[in-house]
Amino acid sequence: MSNEEFESFEPDLISLLDEDGNEYEFEILDEIDFKDSHFYALMPLFDLLEQDIESENTYMIFEAVEDEKGEPQLAEIEDDALIDELAEIFESRFDEAYDEDIESNDE
Repeated sequence: MSNEEFESFEPDLISLLDEDGNEYEFEILDEIDFKDSHFYALMPLFDLLEQDIESENTYMIFEAVEDEKGEPQLAEIEDDALIDELAEIFESRFDEAYDEDIESNDE
């Protein structure tokens, strides 16, 4: 990756509100369609360096749903088996992307 490509790289960010109205920012790592739903792998962004260090390799999985008004929102997933399936898929995709980056840097 050239310096110009690196400088133009901007991560996809999304802001989410919790039930108390607190806003949190996340980087969208990946998204997939699975079992008739759309899912996002999001990495939380933190202001404090210590939180970044403690959260290394941490990401969260959310499902895209519509609220009662038909507005899009992201929901936590309650089904542990589904979370495990999705984590396996996302991590496999992360590994593939990482391997492709290494191969392209070796050329």
